Amino acid sequence: MRTSTALSVVRDNCGAVPVPAGASVSERIRHLQAEARLLAREQIEALENALLQIERLSCEIADGGEAYPVGVREVAGRLAEDCKSHGATIHLLAGRN
Repeated sequence: MRTSTALSVVRDNCGAVPVPAGASVSERIRHLQAEARLLAREQIEALENALLQIERLSCEIADGGEAYPVGVREVAGRLAEDCKSHGATIHLLAGRN
């Protein structure tokens, strides 16, 4: 059975500077592009952080000894390596050192 959920619009400016009144279309476009780049950087950072968390957890399981099944430890070890490698690649592609 589905229940009715009230929806509302929530404005999130993400720290963005408002476009000045009377701005030209090209100024508005530049502003929106800058805001999109900012949001993209934030999401890339979130992905990098998630990969770091998965890498840490995978290492713990891979090194967890006999408490974990052998196959799970092996997959966790490979996953940790993949996360480290892919995280480093994403970091380089994002242009941050």
